Amino acid sequence: MKLLLVHPHDFLLWNAPAWVGERLHAEFPNVNVVQLPTYDGLDKEIPDAEIFVGASLRSEQFQQAKKLRWIHSPSTGVHQLLFPEVIASGVVITNGRTVHGMVVAEHSMALILALAKRLPSAFRYQQQHKWGQGEMCQEHPMPREVAGATLLLLGAGSIGREVIPRAKAFDMKIAVLRENVQHGAEGADAVYSISELDRLLPQADFVLISLPTLPSTRGMFNRERLARMKSDAYLINVSRGALIDEAALIECLQKKQIGGAALDVFATEPLPLESPLWLLENLIITPHTAALAQTLWERHYALIAENLHHYLAGESLSNAPRELRGVCLTCLLLVISK
Repeated sequence: MKLLLVHPHDFLLWNAPAWVGERLHAEFPNVNVVQLPTYDGLDKEIPDAEIFVGASLRSEQFQQAKKLRWIHSPSTGVHQLLFPEVIASGVVITNGRTVHGMVVAEHSMALILALAKRLPSAFRYQQQHKWGQGEMCQEHPMPREVAGATLLLLGAGSIGREVIPRAKAFDMKIAVLRENVQHGAEGADAVYSISELDRLLPQADFVLISLPTLPSTRGMFNRERLARMKSDAYLINVSRGALIDEAALIECLQKKQIGGAALDVFATEPLPLESPLWLLENLIITPHTAALAQTLWERHYALIAENLHHYLAGESLSNAPRELRGVCLTCLLLVISK
């Protein structure tokens, strides 16, 4: 059995360290573990691979992989892997969403607190050597407490589940929106269907997006939805940039129709230098760093090794991505129509 690990990235922390393949080989001596530092050589190694660990695989490469049975993406999003041939093949796909949930939840709370306490304004006054106490009290919205504030949490997956207890620790009121209300959301004050979004937006003080990119979620925060938010409410996105109409958000923030926003993800990354988003004082930008942590690849390894034990025992695997439920039918229809 061959496991092929190919996860290079320009950003060093996303790049799989060499010790990952070495440790897998030591823990699973009967598995032929091949780790490539770059995509060079992938075409040569993929034909006899039964397991592929990596975030990117082209359609023509997948068609060469006649023995492939399982793809694991260390990333949370797997939309780049969901082309029709994969969906129709029955190859199992898993992702790294549980690796990132806790860390992204911490980042989400940091953004909520930074917005509530108007920290960007404080930082600007600091750089100006200006005691901005009076000015900050006259800003709209002025600094506020988060205790008692309503958090509208979109998504109850690995991030949402971790956000709930942290927001509760600050005594926030939490309303969760999710696809299947029957699954609930432990610790939340209320759980609603995503279809209730338009009705609930005007009630929220903070709106946190932690949904995957699906046909139903792409561009969901458009001009109409942003207009439903309160004038002192804040929007935070730690999931995928495609969920927000950036042009609509820029216009909304320029006109100060909401209190502000914080974005960790963008439609184009890195964010282009010419983007008007850079110039907005009521926007916090973090460069897709919500999941950064020193122990990232230790947690990745633990998940891969756990699932590999399950795979070898013929057991079901953890972390099947939610995107599969959103696009399977679409992809199958594409295959059938060819």
